[in-house]
Amino acid sequence: MNKEVAKRVEEIALALAQVRSVVDTTGEIDAANKVYEIFSQMDYWKENPQNLYFVPVKNDPLGRKSCTAILEGKKGNSKKAVIMIGHIDHGGISDYGQLQEYSNSPFELMEKMKEIELPPSAKKDLESGEYIFGRGIFDMKTGDAAIMAVMELISKDVENFEGNLIFSAVCDEEGNSGGVLNCDEDYVRLAEERGYEYLAMLDADYITEEYEGDPNKYIYIGTVGKVMPTFYIVGKETHVGESFKGLDPNQIAAAITMKINLNPEFSDVADGEAALPPITLKQRDLKTEYSVQTAKAATIYFNYATHCSTPEIILEKMLKAGQECFQEVIDLLNVRYEKFCEIAGRQYTKLPWVARTMSFDQLCDEVRKDVPNLDELIKAKAEELVKTDMDSRDRSSAICGYVQSMWKDQDPVVIVYFSSPYYPHVFIEGSSEKDKNLLKAVAAAVEETKTDYKLGYKKFFPYISDLSYAAVPDESVVETFKSNMPGYGITYDLPFDTIKKLNLPVLDIGAFGKDAHRWTERIEKKFSFNVTPELIYRTLLNLLK
Repeated sequence: MNKEVAKRVEEIALALAQVRSVVDTTGEIDAANKVYEIFSQMDYWKENPQNLYFVPVKNDPLGRKSCTAILEGKKGNSKKAVIMIGHIDHGGISDYGQLQEYSNSPFELMEKMKEIELPPSAKKDLESGEYIFGRGIFDMKTGDAAIMAVMELISKDVENFEGNLIFSAVCDEEGNSGGVLNCDEDYVRLAEERGYEYLAMLDADYITEEYEGDPNKYIYIGTVGKVMPTFYIVGKETHVGESFKGLDPNQIAAAITMKINLNPEFSDVADGEAALPPITLKQRDLKTEYSVQTAKAATIYFNYATHCSTPEIILEKMLKAGQECFQEVIDLLNVRYEKFCEIAGRQYTKLPWVARTMSFDQLCDEVRKDVPNLDELIKAKAEELVKTDMDSRDRSSAICGYVQSMWKDQDPVVIVYFSSPYYPHVFIEGSSEKDKNLLKAVAAAVEETKTDYKLGYKKFFPYISDLSYAAVPDESVVETFKSNMPGYGITYDLPFDTIKKLNLPVLDIGAFGKDAHRWTERIEKKFSFNVTPELIYRTLLNLLK
């Protein structure tokens, strides 16, 4: 990419990085305004102001919004279009400690960093002069800047450009993806009103080493998905002075965590690429007070990355794991109780517990036998909870506990369901015409880009991203998720019908750097300012041929 564009990428990246746009704050609005301001100073959008506008997040208490810029080529009358996205929010800044006030001022921050102890890798990169540090500069405002600079370049010769580009600088990516989900609705509107034929969705989210010393700079064609399988574990409470008369749900929870947590047995594998195994994001019992009574219930939820497994497949795996762990705990307790009886001089009688594990959907079927208006009660409970400031995951847990409390059978049980959010994976298998065209366009772009870097391909962008909302699995997949997510449609909802109308292949071509979501977050200048925009530019031209 020519030096002028590389310089422009750096200018825009620094301008965006200086806006503190922590997720779930009004700083996200400031970032959207900054994107709008930069585009509005470019000649094309001065002449076509109707192609630059905000897309608000509906019912957002902060009033957040995304900024969309459209560029319509004047050569021919092509309706082909490529959607591009990039998020403008970033994580919090508390990890910077005493350097917080400089976290969004890259050059001041780097001067301050020279005065303190840094991890060896970060120190080396700082001293090299080849990196820029700062919150959001890597994840992912340099990627935004690369797209914006490419659009500016193309807009200068729009008479000879055939096709259409749509870029949305989206808010709330680090939270609940409210930005892209509202933009999806706008993309459908644009297709209906302007007749656009969408070819793909391109993101410029960050890329980094997949392992220490990794020599590759990757282009990702497709993206990882994420589900949150959750266990609601009902034990039997008891006084600690009669502990063997109860069943501690924490012990079952611990067994489930030991079974599933970071276990490659549960890694999702497709086309030789393995997703990271599941890991807990929360594990706790549901006692709200201290007392000498053991807990009655506990909950765990896992971050489960997917490449090809559907919610139905994952649900089956979790049900099997839950049942095995429940039985293992019962067997262990019987061994321990028998040993205790022996040393205490008591007669041993086998403990009464029976292992059983079921899905939330199955639980509802059982409860409906005695509570025929269960669905109405669940709806009312969900509507009550959504008015509170309770976390979405806790709302689902509360609904699950509410339904279980209405079941006439109050013996111990493990209930498996899904918590929010849900990010479908997008697997580019190369079977559809759009898939094939995207694969060809990227291959040609890599071949045409002259660089010393080793460029590699991967089928799945490994970090959860908004690309998941460019396509949707088939109806049966969606139904399994819906019916096993307590409160779905009220406490959490996804516009599956809208996403289905897009149904696009996806790719990520990002800026390269290190330490996303760490206080040593940084981009490598040479690749990010030169190679990233060129790869984006050539891919776009190849797609729109």
